[in-house]
Amino acid sequence: MDMLISTEWLADELGAPDLAVLDASLHLPGAERDARAEFESGHIPGARFLDLAGLHDPASALPGKVPDGDRIARWLGERGIGAQTRIILYDDSQLRSAARAWLLLDLAGLANIAVLDGGLAKWKAEGRPLESGSAMATAVGRPPTAVRVTDIRDKAAMLANLESRAEQVVDARNAGRFTGADEDSVHDLPGGHIPGARHLFFRDVLREDGTFRDPEELRSQAERAGLDTDQPIVASCGSGVTASVILFALRLAGASQTALYDGSWSEWGADPETPKETGEAR
Repeated sequence: MDMLISTEWLADELGAPDLAVLDASLHLPGAERDARAEFESGHIPGARFLDLAGLHDPASALPGKVPDGDRIARWLGERGIGAQTRIILYDDSQLRSAARAWLLLDLAGLANIAVLDGGLAKWKAEGRPLESGSAMATAVGRPPTAVRVTDIRDKAAMLANLESRAEQVVDARNAGRFTGADEDSVHDLPGGHIPGARHLFFRDVLREDGTFRDPEELRSQAERAGLDTDQPIVASCGSGVTASVILFALRLAGASQTALYDGSWSEWGADPETPKETGEAR
């Protein structure tokens, strides 16, 4: 199964006994949207609500820390997702949060996971069926798993990279927050970026209809942003959500050495000791 699947593919496969569709919608507090309520109002038939907002490390004060593998396995098991199940993730979010869910499951070593290209918006625009109500699932046991920590960076690693420059850094936030022209109101921090970071706004890897651009387009975008997809790339954003969109796009583009700085600006920007830059990428 490809990591990105079309609405046509899903319509043909919907109802297969080994297929689970998960709504991975996540919204910023300022959006004043209730992901669960919207799911219950209308979702892809047979879908289950992932509750992505709760799938993080509860022991961390940071909002986007990747949870351990046991929590991920338990979370899926509680939603009736067995170990051999093919998982399709979709969202109806401005954050394109299905990519965040995909990254978490990929880091936990799951195969057979995919994102629905265009999400619920494209499904609805094509007049495809919806159902309402809260989806009930029988919990199942899942074997424990481990998160691939080699693809996660912490603040110490990012500080060390300032000296070595062994890994490229790309920031997925909008231009105003990256340059420092705007405050990061989401995390109540000044704008700016990690020194040396390149800038690629996460929405730019998507077409107007919310589908991902073709791999060649994505490679060209990365190149214009000053990134070499053949070399290691670490993605950052505000708290690790939209960085996941960039990482998903980089994987589509063929990049094989990618990692997430899950503390992102919510950690880096809040630390008075970390160096910051403002202005355009240098």
